[in-house]
Amino acid sequence: MTKELAQESLSTYDKALRINLDSEKYGTFAEIGAGQEVANWFFRASASAGTVAKTISAYDMTMSDAIYGKAKRYVSRERIGAMLKYEYNLLVERLGAARGDSTTFFSFSNTVRARGYKDTGECHGWLGIHFQLKPHMEPCQILIHVRLLDQTNLDQMEALGIIGTNLIFAAFYFRDDLKRFTESLMDGLSRDQVEVDMLKFSGEGFEMIDNRLCHLQLVESGLTDAAMFLPDGEVVQPAEALYKKPLILLRGSFNPVTNLHMDMLQQTREVFHQSLPEGQHDETIELCEISMNNLLRDGGVDQLAFIDRADALQALGKTVLISRCPEFHRIASYLSRYTSSPIGIVLSIGLLNELFKAKWSENLSGGILESFGRLFKHELSLYVYPWQNRKTRHLVTAENFRTPENLTHLYNYLREEGRIHSIPCGDDHLLEHTGRDVQRMIAAGDETWKSLVPELAQSTAVVLR
Repeated sequence: MTKELAQESLSTYDKALRINLDSEKYGTFAEIGAGQEVANWFFRASASAGTVAKTISAYDMTMSDAIYGKAKRYVSRERIGAMLKYEYNLLVERLGAARGDSTTFFSFSNTVRARGYKDTGECHGWLGIHFQLKPHMEPCQILIHVRLLDQTNLDQMEALGIIGTNLIFAAFYFRDDLKRFTESLMDGLSRDQVEVDMLKFSGEGFEMIDNRLCHLQLVESGLTDAAMFLPDGEVVQPAEALYKKPLILLRGSFNPVTNLHMDMLQQTREVFHQSLPEGQHDETIELCEISMNNLLRDGGVDQLAFIDRADALQALGKTVLISRCPEFHRIASYLSRYTSSPIGIVLSIGLLNELFKAKWSENLSGGILESFGRLFKHELSLYVYPWQNRKTRHLVTAENFRTPENLTHLYNYLREEGRIHSIPCGDDHLLEHTGRDVQRMIAAGDETWKSLVPELAQSTAVVLR
């Protein structure tokens, strides 16, 4: 990326023209759904013959299957991958001998479900570019998943053309600057039009990229509200992983991950499963959510702290969620977008007390009633873990928890309706120490901390101090 490009504010037309005038880049465009709006930008700009080898739009499913092979879903990661590889290999096969010494080849593809006639379903799509960094080099690949938020097909087509052009330009000129790359995807667009909830780099030249940091950047830059990583570290589009799955969510800083966290999940799981058909027990996904607020240090996001916490949770077999949703009703709405099955949120007495504070609903015209209405709008329940006063040894549970006096009736109603559950502590000793206590023990060289942290998380706990 040149210094001039970093400072310039380029329109979509300017980006397409800049690529068209770059004699080293030559490729194909394959687009299914919402027209051929990305290729169209390169045809609108002058000198398109310098970039475009071929465009194709295999709208018919039979035609698409004949070219790219059969797929379970046509708007999927599987389909976009097949499209990109097929078109790239065909391009190199036909033009490699003639142009391979001076050209970096690429294939761009998208497969999209845009707004149809009398259609009210989710509009989304996969976009990707498969390309060489240098002539004769093995290809690398960048994939994104987008949600199209405009209400008309025409507006969605326009947004798709812009973000597709942005992706191609960023892949060529901003790939060495993750923040600039990510934020440039939204050039010419607003967050009301498009959400980017997955970004993945792979292949030759991108081996050292940790795609979890790519997703952290998506959240930090405001392109999406949350991002997910599976226990094996694989980044995933939430709809893929959460579709119709029962969910248990534990919110925390996880600095460090402790046995207390694990007991909170275990005790919740035992109570949560009582409300599920037995066949869904094994389908339950446990999410450990880290809020962006818990990663701030000196005015910025501490990426190393995030990776260390994610490593610890994933080593324990947990799926990690990073979000910018401090309000409980916002994270509830986010999760319910992807599943219609029950959702259980695990929280401490301290967080339960926070829920009844006015600051979490000050931006809602209906105040705290609207906040709780949004929180419990879907099939969601709270599972409250006890707290013990260190001095008096008094145990506070969901049963004896005291709300502000004017909200007592609301709290009792939610309890009676089965929306707030009390869960036990599996070992009373776990209540004697907080995460900050563990941090102090590690800093002081007090080996007692090892009995409070799962063995698989101890190596990262030392780093996190």
